[in-house]
Amino acid sequence: MTALAPHPDRLFPIEPIERDLARRLHASVAQAPIYSPHGHIDAAMLADDAPFPDPAALLITPDHYVLRMLHAVGVPLDELGVARAGATARPSGRSIWRRLCEHWDDFLGTPVRYWFETELNEVFGLTEQPSAANADELYDQLAETLARDEFRPRALIERFRIAVLATTDDPADDLAAHHALRDDPTFGASVIPTFRADRYMHPDEPAWGGKLDQLSARSGIDCSTYRGLLDALRSRRQAFIAAGGTATDNGVLDAGSEPLDASDAERLHREALLGPLTAAEATAYRRNMLYQLAAMSSEDGLVMQLHPGVIRNHHRPTFDAYGPDTGHDLPDVGSFTRPLTPILRDFGTNPTFRLVLFTVDETTFSREIAPLAGFYPSVYAGAPWWFLDTPAAILRYRQAVTDSAGFTKTSGFIDDTRAFCSIPARHDMSRRVDAAYLSSLVATHQLSEEDAFTIAQRLVSDIPRATFRLP
Repeated sequence: MTALAPHPDRLFPIEPIERDLARRLHASVAQAPIYSPHGHIDAAMLADDAPFPDPAALLITPDHYVLRMLHAVGVPLDELGVARAGATARPSGRSIWRRLCEHWDDFLGTPVRYWFETELNEVFGLTEQPSAANADELYDQLAETLARDEFRPRALIERFRIAVLATTDDPADDLAAHHALRDDPTFGASVIPTFRADRYMHPDEPAWGGKLDQLSARSGIDCSTYRGLLDALRSRRQAFIAAGGTATDNGVLDAGSEPLDASDAERLHREALLGPLTAAEATAYRRNMLYQLAAMSSEDGLVMQLHPGVIRNHHRPTFDAYGPDTGHDLPDVGSFTRPLTPILRDFGTNPTFRLVLFTVDETTFSREIAPLAGFYPSVYAGAPWWFLDTPAAILRYRQAVTDSAGFTKTSGFIDDTRAFCSIPARHDMSRRVDAAYLSSLVATHQLSEEDAFTIAQRLVSDIPRATFRLP
């Protein structure tokens, strides 16, 4: 069997002098605490601290990076533990794991393979590459490992050195798990909620009216009016702040942010409850809501994260059968400078307002995001994420953004994951790429070695803390 042993010099430069410096830069931050200001881990998992049910439920089914690649080579989502609408049976964890192992070499050269190799070896102690031949043996080893107390969620979050972990939460969530973790004297990490109000911005979606009802029930404010919706969102933002939240998150098709007169917004809200809006009306409502959420951030200081340009649920039959977040969200062309004009005109120099811009269209890093961050005090260049959180793309990001925005107007690394055990592997990947980039600046005499070590430390500590106003 082929050994599973990630190379200690992975992602470092091939030139010996630069490689030696990259090694030393990485070593200086390799054990630093992890700040994860944007992710999708369920806080209840940590509050309950129950053993993980099986290796596949932990490592495969919740990870849409893995799902989409296996689906692309012909593995049906049913066979990966994704429940079809109305289905009650789930394949066994062992059979799901076998499917991954059968297609292990389809991941060669991808960041998914990189994360998996690091995770399986450094977290779980596997020493053999997965294959169809050893799938059952490795599954048994993983299942036995996960049954041990030191592999429960709370023990792992301590082992991973996660200082702050931000979750993603609906405004109508009760945040009970966050309160339980905050009030538990035996739990050391900060697990903080992130306010994501996307589902209240789309009156053309069938679930919109039901979401308003849920928000009304949670906030005690009638959301059948536009003014009531805004008041309820403001109220819940304060509840998130009380639970430790420091940021919001918005994923929209485009960054358009033209505000409406309150009377026009009220009319559209009322008409949407009575029947369907036109596509233009629904777009106007959504763009106005994005502006209103920015206005709220300019008042209460919650950092506004924005990631437009994703075409959600591209394959309608898969969405109808399995629902969202099943691997078929795809990148679109991005744009920020013109669409964000209303928000930046009114709040761009407000010291309370902070806007972190993410993209899946890397052409916008040098053309739009970095220049915006290089002028507006409120704007920060978000790290590459989703399709771009790869070694090559992270390096291109540094090269594209640093000229205009430097290092301090960036976000720190964003793991953006539902795969809990991949968090340290992803952050270590980013630290290695940054070490390689900094070593290249030293080698070309654009940076002193002393400054390189300082920046390496700041990229994993005070830069993400300051950008996201983390505890």
